[in-house]
Amino acid sequence: MAGEESTILLEALEGLTLEDFQEFKKKLPHTDIKGGWNIGRDELEKVTHPSSLISYMGDSYREGAAMDIAISLFEEMNQRDLAEKILDEKVKEYKQKYTEHVAREFLQYKEANSCLGENLSVRDRYTNLTIARKSWDQHGDEPGDVSSDTVTTQTLLEPSKDGQVPPITVLVGASGMGKTMTIRKVMMEWVEGTLCTQFDYVFCIDCKELSFSKEVSMVDLISKCCPQQRMPAGRILGNPEKILFIFDSFEALGLPLAQPKDELSTDPTEAKPLETTLLSLLRRTVLPESSVLIATRPAALQSLGQCLEGKHYVEILGFSPAAREEYFHRYFGNDNKADVAFRFTRGNEVLYSLCVIPVMSWTVCTVLERELYERNQLLACSKTTTQMIMFYLSWLMKHRVSNAWQNLQQFLHKLCSLAADGIWKHKVLFEEKEIEDQGLNQPQLLSLFLNEKGLEKGTDHVNVYSFSHLHLQELFAAMFYVLEDQDGMVSDSRILAKDVNMLLESYHTSRMDLNVTVRLLFGLVNPKSVEYAGEGIGCRISLQPREDLLRWLQTRPRGTSHPREVMKIEDLDTFHLLFETNEKSFVQSVLGSFTGIALQDVKLTLYDQAALCFCIKQWAGLLSVTLRSCSFHQQHHRQEPAKGLPRQSWQQEELHSPLHPLCQALGHPGSSLQSLRLRYTHLTSACCQDLAVALGTSTCLEELDLSFSAGLRDDGVKLLCEGLQHSGCQLRALQLGSCSLTGACCQALVAWLGHSHGLKCLDLSDTELGAGATLLLQHLRHHSCTLQTLGLSTSTLSKEALQELAALRALKPSLKITDLLEHEAPETGAMARLTFQRSVWAGRGAAVRGRKGLPSSRAAPPHSRSLC
Repeated sequence: MAGEESTILLEALEGLTLEDFQEFKKKLPHTDIKGGWNIGRDELEKVTHPSSLISYMGDSYREGAAMDIAISLFEEMNQRDLAEKILDEKVKEYKQKYTEHVAREFLQYKEANSCLGENLSVRDRYTNLTIARKSWDQHGDEPGDVSSDTVTTQTLLEPSKDGQVPPITVLVGASGMGKTMTIRKVMMEWVEGTLCTQFDYVFCIDCKELSFSKEVSMVDLISKCCPQQRMPAGRILGNPEKILFIFDSFEALGLPLAQPKDELSTDPTEAKPLETTLLSLLRRTVLPESSVLIATRPAALQSLGQCLEGKHYVEILGFSPAAREEYFHRYFGNDNKADVAFRFTRGNEVLYSLCVIPVMSWTVCTVLERELYERNQLLACSKTTTQMIMFYLSWLMKHRVSNAWQNLQQFLHKLCSLAADGIWKHKVLFEEKEIEDQGLNQPQLLSLFLNEKGLEKGTDHVNVYSFSHLHLQELFAAMFYVLEDQDGMVSDSRILAKDVNMLLESYHTSRMDLNVTVRLLFGLVNPKSVEYAGEGIGCRISLQPREDLLRWLQTRPRGTSHPREVMKIEDLDTFHLLFETNEKSFVQSVLGSFTGIALQDVKLTLYDQAALCFCIKQWAGLLSVTLRSCSFHQQHHRQEPAKGLPRQSWQQEELHSPLHPLCQALGHPGSSLQSLRLRYTHLTSACCQDLAVALGTSTCLEELDLSFSAGLRDDGVKLLCEGLQHSGCQLRALQLGSCSLTGACCQALVAWLGHSHGLKCLDLSDTELGAGATLLLQHLRHHSCTLQTLGLSTSTLSKEALQELAALRALKPSLKITDLLEHEAPETGAMARLTFQRSVWAGRGAAVRGRKGLPSSRAAPPHSRSLC
């Protein structure tokens, strides 16, 4: 028995009268003991002092049992004060032991495939991520808005202004974005007393390990976090407001979360089906005062949203430029090596953009640690997630595999089958029998790709295996569909059918969790990936599924509400799939079927922007881009490397506006863009500088809609007009309604209008121009001004401006002047019909004649129609 435990019991027993002490001894042999044996009556008769009795109890009972028995007997003897005192001390002691347990489990970790298997410190390796907060019920004028306030581990569970901690917080991140590492950081800071100090207990539950659980109670879930320790459940659960539950890898459960409310549990000790117990916690019928943090992939977000009302979720967006550089320094530990590695990576634009994803930064660093000075061209040419993981596998096998190559190839085929079967069945943990049935029980090879872990399954202790990272399982699952069968391999009816079309259809209709597997499948049919697989890991990849993938993308439902309208791509996923192929001919074959982009309510991360911009640059027939209520993620200027780490290239990268990558892509030579609509996209004045540069190279753009960008302001309009004034761009419509403009922008507009004789529509609705309105209206009376529609809020005009307005209307009765925003309807007005009008405008017919994908009916000249 531990010394502290003995002291507590000794004080309690010494507080008894002789009569009570004798009663305690008398009851002791009749106590129900688990994990020990009763003290014989003969031995107890010899005991005359509390210290001797404690010694006997320590020898007979397992650790912790003596205090539980004493509490039980004191309560039975109506010595409740003593029972309460021991229980208080037991809870205090247990909390200390639990904290020590958490420290052992979370403060250090083993990195996948570490050559020496050394433990790494979370404190030394963790690099701050960019995390943004969003509300489930965020609707209204600006859906898709992301709070400018970023989140860190310190503020993730911070009380709000009213002092309340959000009862449920969902941490969303794609695979490899650092969710598990973030949770480790939370646990570490709780142990150190710098975070979540309002909680006495933080229980972190790995959902991957819950797949073996059929019926559980909340007490069962807690006990999984406390191996081999008796838990004072009553005292802990008696203060639920002091408990934080963390669920990692929630998507691994694959649960529908649709149990009816009357089946939910209210008793934390009641065992029910796993999904019912979890739903009871989420819907606050059990332990409603507790707090919950859920880490999940986006695939589980929809089902979670259906059972969480009015809660916030936060999304991991990846590494900022400063954080990427910081990570390299943390990984290498040597500034010289880190600098060389980072410069190499920074020199490859696509490789550098991949490093936004933490697992890709880790992959690059892991390979560079050994390959950097070999000047390996394969790494320099790696441009996609698929190619990076393939290169990592090649490096891994080259440095870690010593047995026959033929055995390795057979092993990989079987491994791909296991991975695909697991992905289909939502399985990330595999039992030994599954490993043996697949013929994978080859320890040297198995340890390369899978981690082994002991797990309690009922009353049994079993070994289970999981891929070292989910990305690896998803890559091997994708490889299952494209690997050519080896000669002599016997077909097994138990093995999943290699039906690519079934995979694609399931993903499209119901299985969004297959996203990464499908994306990697597209990456594998790239000739460069085929080369990697052949040279690096000795596997032959078939290009036969390539045609299936091409046909599937070309025939997915298209965004068109009218047969004469342009065919638009309305989902970001298509661009990611094409980006992963990274092959111009394939991308162009798909995009040739479409002529427009229409995205709505999308938060474009840097990686999203890289995918989108890559496709735009290959898209000769792109005529219109509509990004409504979208936000462009940019790293925050205040983010800097950790103390002691250098400040280098990231500083210049952050000088650009959030719109810089898109503008660079839109301004590429040969662009046919006609219409750019960026309503509700939260643009700032700095964005106009990049827009002006992009427009300066465009001879085709006819509509620019920046309405409802409150951050644009007068400075933005001045930059835009200045750029347009010195470019070959001849806009037909410029929409700047509700952009927080004042009369200070009118001078710049007038100066530009003096050079632009093709503008037909100018929208300044919902704008108080003051004296600037008079200046603008005076200019519009000039005979060289051919404007057909002016969006203007006349209710705020001054007396002088109203007089000018009257004179303008008298001079040009055909000029339509109204508040255009009052008549706004999605995708109407302005240039919704530009696609069909463009070729008949003066000087434009030759530029677009015969262009594939354009409708042929363009009879009406533009001046006969309203342009706004």
